[in-house]
Amino acid sequence: MYKAKDFIERYFGISPKFPVGVDEAGRGCIAGPIVACASYIPENIKLRGLADSKILSPFAREKIYNKVKKIKEIKFAFGIVSPYKIDRINIRNAAFLAMKIALKKLKIPFDFVIVDGFEIPGLSYPQKGIVKADAKIDCVSLAGILAKVKRDRIMERYGKIYPQYGFERHKGYPTKEHIEKIKIFGITKIHRKSFKPLKEILNEKNNFGW
Repeated sequence: MYKAKDFIERYFGISPKFPVGVDEAGRGCIAGPIVACASYIPENIKLRGLADSKILSPFAREKIYNKVKKIKEIKFAFGIVSPYKIDRINIRNAAFLAMKIALKKLKIPFDFVIVDGFEIPGLSYPQKGIVKADAKIDCVSLAGILAKVKRDRIMERYGKIYPQYGFERHKGYPTKEHIEKIKIFGITKIHRKSFKPLKEILNEKNNFGW
């Protein structure tokens, strides 16, 4: 796992003072918001256990989240975009919007942004989009982990509001259980109506008069 500054110096030949990483969670879900995180880790701090958030257990992610909250030198902020907004502007644009919100809320004078995946359109800071950056660069990895924990906690709260859907288990992803629950109970205000699985279910209901 690279330190952000080392990676940028090695591969791009520049030396930013405050490089930050950005990643998101919830892109492939059919319910709930998309959550992005922007994070900064000082050069003198090395975090153990960082990796692509998808390969870490919920326990491991929570452990890292709780640890970095106690390290005041590490800075992070979240951007959250609602299902309603996702349906209006599409998931790609919603992901970039969430990232911009997170960066705007980050309280450091950052001068370089590393994005997991593609560059953010219209961003007024130097940036690089790097595929699999969450598995290579510390601040991007941390951003992905924090975004995932934040979003999971949101979905767990929705699990209490809508107990029949099991959001606390599948977190809004289109699992077999989730699809079956939608067919039984219908959709909620946190479902992304523009997403293909939901559009197909809604079309079936309209066609058969459910």
